[in-house]
Amino acid sequence: MPRSVNSVASRARRKKILKKTRGNFLSRKNVWTVAKNTYEKGLTYAYRDRRNKKREFRSLWIQRINAGARQYGISYSQFMGRLAKQNVGLNRKVLADLAMNNPEAFEAIINSVK
Repeated sequence: MPRSVNSVASRARRKKILKKTRGNFLSRKNVWTVAKNTYEKGLTYAYRDRRNKKREFRSLWIQRINAGARQYGISYSQFMGRLAKQNVGLNRKVLADLAMNNPEAFEAIINSVK
């Protein structure tokens, strides 16, 4: 009995990966083994950086809140501590947005916790 190989499916599998590596440099886009490694490595970076993105944004929000709070003579940690003590339900994302785009509202929040 002749050997049966499903070359159509194999080629389709390879084309799918090679299509996703378009735009890479040199052999990373068209040599199967290199492209496959490039693609898999890219997926691990994507997985890692979806988590790192959350850390980086939280850090950015904290810096913005701190800069906004220091204009009114209070540090970030004191400000957040007083917010927690008074059960103000605003998260860091909202506070950072207020500090940047709506300083009057941010000042009102700071005056309410002082």
